[in-house]
Amino acid sequence: MADVAKLAGVSGQTVSRVVNGNDRVTSETRLRVEAAMQQLGYRANIAARALATGRFGTIGVVTFNLSAVLNVRIVEAVVTGAQARGYSVSVAIVDGPTEKEVRAAVRGLTDRAVDGVIVVEARVLDTPHLRLPEEVPLVIADSRAAHKHPTFGMDEAAGARAAVDHLLGLGHATVHHVAGPAGSNPAQRRRAAWQRQLKRSGRAVPPPVAGDWSPRSGYEAALRLLADDEATAVFAANDQMAVGVLRAAAELGRRVPDDLSVVGFDDLDFAPYLTPPLTTVRQDLETVGRRCVEHLIARVEGPPGAASAQPSSRFVRPELIVRASTAPPR
Repeated sequence: MADVAKLAGVSGQTVSRVVNGNDRVTSETRLRVEAAMQQLGYRANIAARALATGRFGTIGVVTFNLSAVLNVRIVEAVVTGAQARGYSVSVAIVDGPTEKEVRAAVRGLTDRAVDGVIVVEARVLDTPHLRLPEEVPLVIADSRAAHKHPTFGMDEAAGARAAVDHLLGLGHATVHHVAGPAGSNPAQRRRAAWQRQLKRSGRAVPPPVAGDWSPRSGYEAALRLLADDEATAVFAANDQMAVGVLRAAAELGRRVPDDLSVVGFDDLDFAPYLTPPLTTVRQDLETVGRRCVEHLIARVEGPPGAASAQPSSRFVRPELIVRASTAPPR
C-alpha cells in the first residue's frame, strides 16, 4: 500500500479509501490510485484488512435445500445484494431442519471467518424457539416472527387471504383447499389463513386435502376434492400442486375456468404458460433476500446496537396475479 501511495503521489489513507470503496475520494484521484495498483500488481491483503477493520468481507448463508426453487431465489438475492456491497458469500447446506444441525452450520461458518450469518427458511421442527450462536450478527429469512433474531419474510397469510377473497369476489360459494404437508410452517400458515378468511366471510369450510408440494399430490388431492360436484373453486398451497389440480380437472371433464376456478401460490416461471395461465400469489423473495443483506450489513458496519432499534420482524406483502384460470361460476 505504501508503494501504491508513493507511485500515485497520495497518502496511504487515500489508498485505503480507494481499496475500501470510500466515496470521500475524487474521481481523478481514484483513477490515479487504481492505475498505480494495476501497474504494481497490488492486491489487498484480506488477512491484514481483517486485523485492521475487524471484518472479513464475507457473509455466511445457512439453507436447507437448494433444490427448492424458493430457497434458491432467496439465496440468489442474498448473493447479488452481498456482492453489490463488496461482500462474498459462503453457503452451508443443512440436511435436516433441526436446531442441532442449524447451530452446527452457524458454528462452522463463524469458524471460517464470516462477518454475519443469514439463515434461510428457518423451519426448525424440533423446537418452537430457534436458539443460535451469537458470536456474529444473525438475520433469519422466514415467515414467522417467533425468533429473537431480526426476521424478514413473506406475509403468507396475506397471500392466502387474497386468493380466497378473489374467488369469493367472483361469486363462488366457498373455496376448497389443497394444503401443503402438515410438517411445513408455510403450509400451516396458508391453510390457517384460508380457513379464517372463509369463517370471517360466513362461508362453509370444506375439509382440506393435504399434498406434499408435488404435482402428483395435487392431482391426487384434486381427484378427491372434485368428487364433490358442488366444488367450483380450489386454492392450492403452491403452483406445483395447482398443476396437478388442472390435470385432474381435465381428466374429470371439469373445464377451467368455466366449471372450476384454480388459484396457486408462488408464481413460478411456468405459471403464465399453463393452459389456462394460472392465477396465483406472487412472492417477492428477492426483496426478502435483499432486506436480509441490508440489515445484516448495517449491523456489521454500524456502531454496536445501530440496527437493533429496527423492528425485529418485517414482512413483504405478496401480490395476487390474476390470469385465466379463474372466473365467476356458471
